Amino acid sequence: MLTKYALLALAALSLTACGPSPEEEAAAEPAPTPHMTQPVFQTGVLENRSPDTCHAAQYASALGQPAAIIPTLGITDPVNVIEWRGIEPQEYNSHRVVFRLDPKGNIFNIDCG
Repeated sequence: MLTKYALLALAALSLTACGPSPEEEAAAEPAPTPHMTQPVFQTGVLENRSPDTCHAAQYASALGQPAAIIPTLGITDPVNVIEWRGIEPQEYNSHRVVFRLDPKGNIFNIDCG
């Protein structure tokens, strides 16, 4: 009985190795177009976002650049760098500058949050 389960586990492991690598997946997907997110005006009980309170527009020259440029921008406010399809914190901080990266690690979006 133990050998049946060992064979099933081995078969399952071999099937997971057949998928594309993360690099192949990133290469297959087209990179998004770099852009600045327009300020969001939201009224209601959940949150009220002020326009560009983190001064994201001041870093627009970093669009399309590699993420390695972020530390050289001299940002004193909190910063969040989101990898391609990465998990983003759900708490909103209007003074935090958010840089979103494309599959190649280049900045494709900058906004507050």
